[in-house]
Amino acid sequence: MISASQPAEAFEVGMTSEPYSPYHHFTADEWAKFRADTPLTLKAEEIARLRSLDDPINIDEVRRIYLSLSRLLSAHVEASQLLFQQRNRFLSLSDITKTPFIIGIAGSVAVGKSTTARILKELLARWPSSPKVDLITTDGFLYPNAVLQRENLMERKGFPESYDVGAILRFLSAIKAGEPNVPAPRYSHLTYDVLPDEHTTVDRPDILIFEGINVLQSRALPTDGKIIPIVSDFFDFSIYIDADEDRIHSWYVQRFMKLRETAFRDPTSFFKKYAAIDTDAALAVAENLWQNINLKNLRQNILPTRPRADLILRKGRDHFIETVSLRKL
Repeated sequence: MISASQPAEAFEVGMTSEPYSPYHHFTADEWAKFRADTPLTLKAEEIARLRSLDDPINIDEVRRIYLSLSRLLSAHVEASQLLFQQRNRFLSLSDITKTPFIIGIAGSVAVGKSTTARILKELLARWPSSPKVDLITTDGFLYPNAVLQRENLMERKGFPESYDVGAILRFLSAIKAGEPNVPAPRYSHLTYDVLPDEHTTVDRPDILIFEGINVLQSRALPTDGKIIPIVSDFFDFSIYIDADEDRIHSWYVQRFMKLRETAFRDPTSFFKKYAAIDTDAALAVAENLWQNINLKNLRQNILPTRPRADLILRKGRDHFIETVSLRKL
């Protein structure tokens, strides 16, 4: 662990150079030691199935980073359940439905949020208590393309204003209230649009993982002091996946070029036109999409939410975690 007696530069983990950081900072090797006797319940072939395109996560990375994280989250879930029981006794409440533990995962496009979310879902579901774990992404809460086109927002897709935030808040509120069979809208990356009348049903999970680029967004404080919730108000723990801007840029372009050879070739793909152009033209398209949409969103909306996370996983070369920052209690 980086000592507080070290110079301010020692706290530079892509986040802050102030000596009074609200985080404990660890190298990946230091973090790995906290796994203690947490068992590895995933096999190499399962990890290969769970990882996203161009994400090289392997069983060693799961053992090094995710077992410690699983142990930490287990402690948080147990503490949350205990506090829930104590508060019910304090308020003399009975017959109150157990509140699901919600984990938010944020970070840029192409940084590996989906892989992290899927790996965590599998690890958490295999705890000895066998909790029910569900995973929902914010993609389904985007406004349909027809709405975005009407509002001239297609080139702002993924920006905060492109989401139906009211629908997100209603969904998370229902989950926290312990309501059964809560529908979450579904999204197709093939057609690049919300699937009309298609939903994933979330039925009273013990743990819900809620993943999306802007889930840690805040908002301006109401001048009249009214209570206006934000998405992260419903989170019990939040994770931000971080990396240098240049690395994310490279990963985004690499992924785009690989998709040209795979998903973009599907005749129903929204991006099928990019499979037919030559390599130089495709690279130009990828650069344009990065510079004019994804980079702007990262700088304006996503990166500013990083300090709001409870845990920051910072990636280095080849997508592997180099440092872990855990908010102090």
